[in-house]
Amino acid sequence: MRIGIGYDIHRLVKGRRLILGGIEIPHKKGLLGHSDADAVIHAVIDAVLGAAALGDIGGLFPDTDPKYKGIASSKLLLRVNKFVRSKGYHIGNIDIIVLAQEPKLTMFKKRMAANIARLLGIAPAQVNVKAKTNEGLGVIGKKEAIAAYAVALLEEKSLAR
Repeated sequence: MRIGIGYDIHRLVKGRRLILGGIEIPHKKGLLGHSDADAVIHAVIDAVLGAAALGDIGGLFPDTDPKYKGIASSKLLLRVNKFVRSKGYHIGNIDIIVLAQEPKLTMFKKRMAANIARLLGIAPAQVNVKAKTNEGLGVIGKKEAIAAYAVALLEEKSLAR
């Protein structure tokens, strides 16, 4: 078994859709970034890559490459899952914490988890999403950003000897 941790944060701005866990969340602001800026999926990608010791999201999908401009992070997660599976790993489980002062994410946690499980080809019970506020502290507490942490457990596929 191998464990990896991922983290991402993006600034909230007007004029962008808010995408978290691959789903659109109704809100007056969205996250700023080169792609759709889905901090949840970016954290999951880094956790999975970290567990497999395969680098990070910036190494595979650099923000200097125009082909990733505006790309759905869900597409990046599909590519990472295929890459990690090709290296002999499968995902045991993913645990996620989303830090957002607003919007309230309670009613979206199960949808995010189900969507991430679908993208990874695993059971919904293998993905957990928790939502926390930052108690009014820092850029998250001041409603200027949303961040996410993720932990991934990978298991090596049995190799025939």
